[in-house]
Amino acid sequence: MRSRAWGGAAAVVLTGLLAAGCGGGEKEATDESAGKSVSGAHPVSVTDCRGVRTTFSKAPERIVTSNASSLELLLRLGAGDRVIGTGFPPGKGTLPGELDAEAQKVKVLSDTVIPKEKLLGSGADLYLDTFASMTMGGGMGDAPTEEEFKAAGIKHMSLKSTACAATGKGALTDLSAVEADIISLGAVTGTGAKAKELVAGMQQTVDSVQKAVRGTAQSARPTYFFFDYDAGTKQPTVVCNRQIANAVITLAGARNVFAGCDGDHQQVGWEDVIAKNPDWIQLAVRNRGSEAANDTAYDEAEKWLKSNAATKGLKAVKEGHFLRIGSERTTIAGVGNADTVETIAKTLYPGKVG
Repeated sequence: MRSRAWGGAAAVVLTGLLAAGCGGGEKEATDESAGKSVSGAHPVSVTDCRGVRTTFSKAPERIVTSNASSLELLLRLGAGDRVIGTGFPPGKGTLPGELDAEAQKVKVLSDTVIPKEKLLGSGADLYLDTFASMTMGGGMGDAPTEEEFKAAGIKHMSLKSTACAATGKGALTDLSAVEADIISLGAVTGTGAKAKELVAGMQQTVDSVQKAVRGTAQSARPTYFFFDYDAGTKQPTVVCNRQIANAVITLAGARNVFAGCDGDHQQVGWEDVIAKNPDWIQLAVRNRGSEAANDTAYDEAEKWLKSNAATKGLKAVKEGHFLRIGSERTTIAGVGNADTVETIAKTLYPGKVG
């Protein structure tokens, strides 16, 4: 999706745009508000993965976020002062610059998934969910139903580039779905101008990388394995062609070795990874809450690959071709996806990228 103006004084319906968030390779979709500005314009209607529409008559004032990624998006949009609670909070120092100080002021409702009763009793008027439904594991009970959200006066909105990935159509090879999420969230929160600015910055970063790697034929581009260390090492969980990570890897000028599997994630055997014999491996650990803790996790992931009989002979392992890039900024919608594209490309194409 390229930069566009969005909005209008009348109702803003982003249904068509958000259909792109559920899709894969579609570059953009149209909606009745195209060509106008959404900043401050309400009512705004959005749809979920099933096409069910939710209408906001005004910008939400009390928002609860499912995790650090959705919180970060609101902070970047300038709507962080409306967040009254979050699950999966960002560790101190894990968000850039002033965003970190703002994030630390947000009330933590849970260190993991927010328990159902706490979420419904939070007083929120919007729950921003990074996924279609974050299941309440660990004995916390079921996730709230849409009827229960409605009874509690809470509107439920998902980041569709992640939530709809498994049911999307076609491979995800660009960040248009992520950009659509940012634009729609900007419309809902009345921060449309900032949303457009963020999307433009992402596009500038990605376009610069694309220009640098354009001359490298597809067959000559390095193969790339996203090693989800925290998903378990007994049987690897890989990112498939409908996951945001596939778009990030592709835009960086690499070839996801598991781009042939349809869906967002899939479990495979180590023999499948060995057969792919990737040129590069991303040590994709999840944020531990501090730089030191993250470094320790990266060390553990690298040590495991080097010591395991099934993986120590891989080309990337023998050559030390590892990238230490966090999982979330690669797999979950955010402005950081574009930065990850650049980070990967700088490693794979030294001297060519920025």
